[in-house]
Amino acid sequence: MKTYTITVNGKAYAVTVEEGAAPGAAAYAAAPSAPAPAPVSAPTPAAAPAGAAGSVEVTAPMPGKVVAVKGAVGQAVKKGDVILVLEAMKMENDIVAPQDGTIASIHASTGDSVESGAVLATLN
Repeated sequence: MKTYTITVNGKAYAVTVEEGAAPGAAAYAAAPSAPAPAPVSAPTPAAAPAGAAGSVEVTAPMPGKVVAVKGAVGQAVKKGDVILVLEAMKMENDIVAPQDGTIASIHASTGDSVESGAVLATLN
């Protein structure tokens, strides 16, 4: 067996591949054992920041510049409420709450440049 570390969208997964087995049975048997290491290695780094701030991350869907922060820490929001406004390619895009909750933290301020996938805020 060989163990590989594969990174997908910034998360590292440990994958074990068995060599020389029957294609049908080995592929199916390897699939359940392969995801087992992934949850152990992937959430460990992500759990520390998420637990400190909030359990739901609001991320930037594209690179851009924060032109307005509409929400505040402690503010109750409903799904679809605007938290920040992000300018990308000369267009302003509302970054909205993915679900009902309370804003636990805001990680960007007006004028900040952010990359795609950057955590802008967290909700509880």
